[in-house]
Amino acid sequence: MEAQKPSVQAGKSAGKDKKSTNAPGIKNASWVILICAIVCVLLFIFWFGNDMHFDEDGHPQNLWGTVYKGGFIVPILQTLFLTVIVISFERWFALSSAKGKGSIAKFVAEVKKCLNRNDIAAAQELCKKQKGSVAAVVSAALVTYKEMDANTVLTKEQKIAALQKQVEEATALEMPALQQNLPIVATLTTLGTLVGLLGTVMGMIKSFQALAQSGAPDSTELSTGISEALINTAFGIATGAFAVISYNFYTNKIDNLTYAIDEIGFSIVQTFAATH
Repeated sequence: MEAQKPSVQAGKSAGKDKKSTNAPGIKNASWVILICAIVCVLLFIFWFGNDMHFDEDGHPQNLWGTVYKGGFIVPILQTLFLTVIVISFERWFALSSAKGKGSIAKFVAEVKKCLNRNDIAAAQELCKKQKGSVAAVVSAALVTYKEMDANTVLTKEQKIAALQKQVEEATALEMPALQQNLPIVATLTTLGTLVGLLGTVMGMIKSFQALAQSGAPDSTELSTGISEALINTAFGIATGAFAVISYNFYTNKIDNLTYAIDEIGFSIVQTFAATH
């Protein structure tokens, strides 16, 4: 009998499962950056720059006033820092949803047991209970597994190839959603430090200009320049450090999810190959 490709109906049923991802999150991070910028500018003007934080001569009386003396670079750095915080929380909720309910390792082990017993229905029930990205990939693969099991037209090699393709397509659907917005965090790792360094240099320039004046140095200008340099340095280091920690933390979580998907996908294909 002539070998044929998987049926169109099977493709349609698989396509229905691939319309959406199980890792929700903010799709357009530019709005996050814009809102954070507006919040930080308003905070800088109306809180840090409030008259109650300064004496009659304009010298800061507390930390808030000192931060205001950091200059226009401060709201930029605050925007970067706040963006890292917001995206980090967004990734926490997104990856928690992608992980699903319960332990991933336990879920993978239970699915393997079901596959060893050739109990596809029980494996599907586990996917419904677990939810999340890993369960979505497994569920899509199990649908194709069942279809290939009932197919009497295709050869064994074609069935395995179709099953592998389904696993790869389901994984490809989930991965971009898992990694969404992390490139922004990675960018802010360097950008925050560089902008902070720029503010430090500008503050030191003001300090040296005050020292270079003839006669007695202007102590107000000197202190303003030093404040600007130190405040911007602090914000730059804080932004870069928090971004590095956040990026590495979530990259590790994504790697664990990816490993679980690869492991269970390989097990499904190997089980099918061994039992057919």
